This record gives sequence, C-alpha cells and structure tokens, in this order.
Amino acid sequence: MTARSAAVRHRVGVLDPHTHLFDIRLEVDRPAPRQRLSLPVWIPGSYLVREFSQHLQGLQAHADGVPLALTQTGKNTWEVRPPAKTRTLTLGYQVYAFDASVRTAFLDQTRGFFNPTSLCLRAEGRTDEPQALEVADNAHTAGWQLATGLRPHRVQANGFGHYRAADYDELADCPVEMGTFWRGDFEVRGVPHRFVVSGAPAGFDGARLLRDTQRICEAEMALWHGPAGPQGQGRPPFDSYLFMLHATADGYGGLEHRNSTALICQRSDLPRRPEHADATVPRLKAGDGYTTLLGLISHEYFHTWNVKRLRPREFTRYDYDRENHTELLWFFEGFTSYYDDLLVHRAGLIDEATYLQLLAKTINQVQQTPGRRVQSVAQASFDAWTKYYRVQENTPNATVSYYTKGALVALCLDLTLRAEGHTTLDAVMRALYERCDGGPMRESDLRKVLKRLGQRAFDTELDAWVHGTDDLPLATLLPRHGVQWHTDPAPLAQRLGVRVSETSGLVLKNVLRGSAAEAAGLAAGDEWLGLETPATTPDTPPQAWRVRRLDDVALYAHGSPDSVALVARDGRLLRCPLHWPAPETVVRLSRPASTIEADSPAARRWLQE
Repeated sequence: MTARSAAVRHRVGVLDPHTHLFDIRLEVDRPAPRQRLSLPVWIPGSYLVREFSQHLQGLQAHADGVPLALTQTGKNTWEVRPPAKTRTLTLGYQVYAFDASVRTAFLDQTRGFFNPTSLCLRAEGRTDEPQALEVADNAHTAGWQLATGLRPHRVQANGFGHYRAADYDELADCPVEMGTFWRGDFEVRGVPHRFVVSGAPAGFDGARLLRDTQRICEAEMALWHGPAGPQGQGRPPFDSYLFMLHATADGYGGLEHRNSTALICQRSDLPRRPEHADATVPRLKAGDGYTTLLGLISHEYFHTWNVKRLRPREFTRYDYDRENHTELLWFFEGFTSYYDDLLVHRAGLIDEATYLQLLAKTINQVQQTPGRRVQSVAQASFDAWTKYYRVQENTPNATVSYYTKGALVALCLDLTLRAEGHTTLDAVMRALYERCDGGPMRESDLRKVLKRLGQRAFDTELDAWVHGTDDLPLATLLPRHGVQWHTDPAPLAQRLGVRVSETSGLVLKNVLRGSAAEAAGLAAGDEWLGLETPATTPDTPPQAWRVRRLDDVALYAHGSPDSVALVARDGRLLRCPLHWPAPETVVRLSRPASTIEADSPAARRWLQE
C-alpha cells in the first residue's frame, strides 16, 4: 500500500502555533452517496466521554473541487451528499489544541502533540480500509522532529512525512509527538525500542532512563513470554515500540497504545546526572519522583499485553460514538497496577523494602476510602464513565478505585495461588493470554484458567473480592509469605476523616462517611478558620485559636476531648462541636531476614521471580 493508494487520506499541518490550531484535510475516494463523517467522543484507555468535536471548527466539503453543503446530524456527526461518480471528497477544517494531557491534542510554538481521535474524522463505512496520514512540516515546525508508532511510508529525516495504518483503529491508536526532544533507543529480544523526551532540563540523565526502562521491558517480556528462545520464540506481539515522555513543571499521567505510550511527568522526576564523576547514585525510595516515573513506565508497557491485546469482550470493536461499558477494568487496570511496581522490583531497580512501602501505600489508600463498602470493584469498573473520572466531594464515600482495589485483588489471588503450591498469577496471566489468543476475554475465561491451573474453583474468592464489598484478607495472606503486618498511628486527617487543601487557608475538600468531621457537621468546601477549646482547669477560661493548617488543629486541641470548629460556609460563620476521635491506624509492611529463611519456595519466588 502506498500513501496515494489508500482511499482514505488524512493530512495534518500546523496552521499557527500562537492560535493553537491544527489544519486538517481528509480525502475520501469514491465516497458514498450520503457520506457520513464523525469524530470520536472518547479515546480508548480513558473512560470518559470528552466531546472532542467541541474543538473542531471551519468544516468545509468539496467534491472534485466543487463546494458542497454539509449537514450536522449530531454532536459529533456530519453528512455530505456528493454528486454521482465523484472521484474524491475533500473535507477541510481546523482543530483547537491546547490540552497538555496525554488524551487529546496540544500545540504551541515549542511543541505539538495529538491523538488522531482528537483530529481525524472517521469516514463511516470506510474505517476498515487502509488509512494514510501525512504530517506536513512548514516554517512553523522548522527545527522540529516527529515521532510516532505508525508505519512510515515516505518520511523525511526529521520524521515529518507520510505514514500508513491498516484501518482507522490502528490510526487512532498511534499518537504523534512533534518538537525538539531528546531521543535514545535500545533493543529487547531483537525488538527496537525508542524513547523520546520533550521538556527535559539540563542535567537529564537519558542513559540511565534508557537502562532502567530496558530492564523493566525485559522483566515484562519474561513474564508474558517466558525465557527468550531461538527463532523469535518469546518475542512480543509488536515489531517496534515507542515511549513518548513530556516533562512539565507539574504533571503526571500516561496512556497506553498498541506499540507506543504517551507519558507525562514532572521535570524534577527525571533522573539527573551526578554533578561529580565519582558521586554515588542514591538508592531509590518509595516517595521519589523517579520511582513513581518508573512505575508509570512499567504500568503503560504492561498494558501493551493487558488491555491492548488481551482485552474485555466489550472492546472487541470500539464504538467511538458512546460509552463502552465493561465490568472488567478491575482486571485490566487493577492487575496492571499490581504488576507495575512489582516488576520494577523484579527488574532490580527498587529493593524489597521500597516495594513493600509502595504496597502498603496502596493498602492504606483502599482502607481509607469509605466507598469500598458501598461499591464493588466490578461496579466501579462499569461506572468508570460516570463516577471515576467525574471526581467530586462525595466520591470517596460512594466509590472505590478499580486501580487500587483491583491491584489488591490480584495480590490476594497471587498469594493464595502460591500458598496452595499449584501455580502463580504469572502463569495464570500467560495461560489466559494463550486461551484468548491475545484477544477478547470474559471473566469466565479467568475463572476457567484459575480452576485449571489452581486445581480448584476460585468462584468463592472472586465473588467476594470482585463482586462484594467486604475487606480483602490481606492481613491473613501476607504473613504467610513472611510479610509482617504492622499498624502505626494514623495522620490527623485520617483520624478526623477529612481531606484538605492548605494552599490558601485550611479548606475541606472531602468529609468522609462515618467520621468525626461528619458527625460535627463539617462539609466539603468549608474554610476552617479557628478552634475553640474548653477550659482545662476551673481557673482557665476557654480559648479560641486561629488555624491555617491541620497541624494547628492538632496543636491547640491536644488533650481536649471536645472542641468547637469555627468554619466559614457560604458567607456564614458556623460553630461545629467536634468530639476528638479515637486513635486510628495505618498499615506498614516489613519482611525481616529471619522470616525470609522460613518461607516456602513459592513464597520466596513471589518477590524475586
């Protein structure tokens, strides 16, 4: 297939970086008598209707150079009626692009980025045909480079030029990065991997990022395909892979694609070269930004298998015009979240203690969410479109994250399988991939694989852990694998049951269900101005204190079981009697050397496989 031989051709150019406008042309050979056109309303991997058509403007149509009327038939659909025997229908339009996330499109004088779902109209009835994409350079892009996972057809040295896709789904799944960026490459099992980084500061250690990413990729390929073998055995289901990372002042996120991923991190999260040649590289810790970045890289790369190939049956073909519901995000996002940090550890980039700190953080996040007793993780998956991405003040009281609780479901399954000695979750994932031929799956497929490899049915566990709302048996399972379960005093915010912002005064963002703050009558949006404390002795009068941080509340309420919170709400000053809560705890995990020696072989392999 040549770029011209594709009957559906998209051309993207930079109209003016200062207006943040891309200029797009779509050509459709031999159009239908009533040719329907549409722009997706969402992007796979991010489960929210985002209405990309809101940024489309100036749509015009021509048939062999003759202007045609266009009729808008819906929020994201249009229809045009070209004359009979029209050779080429041409659509021209612009798209405003100033969203720096990984989900949409961005353009200014320093950088361009787009997902085709935000820019490229679908020619209905022709989406299964080959699609050509030309990204044109001009004076606005002088000195820029371009990177994408699309197959090149006729491309300049800087990456601009003609690319091709087998169909619209492949086109939609290949974002494009443009600008001045650092680039590097490595191979894993003979497969080339490229890495481009835009926005990196001076001192960025690209060589270390490449080394560490390569180790993660090797660990993940070993999990999915086993040891590397001759004649391509154990190779991944892609011919090349591209990491696109944009470093910003304050950002974080990632979105998976079939042979690439788009990532965002803070510039301070990037690894930096030592200032002196003999300086020692510090050990990575759980709170380090670079540790978080490596977990993100691991997560999105894992998705190349677990959601881009192995995927919910409901995603056999994407419907780009509406929500695509599934109850399986706890598996596809949650199990991926279980493996992301675990594989960073198995790759030798973080030690065991650091991994257990990260695991404890996930456990505490779930335990501190009252919504875990309201919504099952299967329901959370189905409701992602209306609840997970639409965060508001009651979200933690009504929902649970399919990322974090899904990760703990995976942990419970893995520890149970290993304790019983018949198989591991690693083996289950490989067998499930083979059973479904790297394609659509149902929950019943997982149940059948678990029964075959685990030598018993796991319906009781899945019914309780996935479709129920009781707490998971982590405090029982972890000690069986030599991990000690400790409880430490909880921070004040957890004890009170609040989540706050302290950037401009002390403002309540969330008040958690069943908490002391809720019982006092505090509400999200309240500005906590002061605290009244009772007299401590007959000769001491009550006192009132100004508070600006939660630390102030702890300071002035110390030793006082009953206080009064003074808050401002909707212009009113309210007095809210606050009964000081009983102590609460958070989880801390450790694995002393003495317990490691007593582990079963399966337990030893859990963290070291």
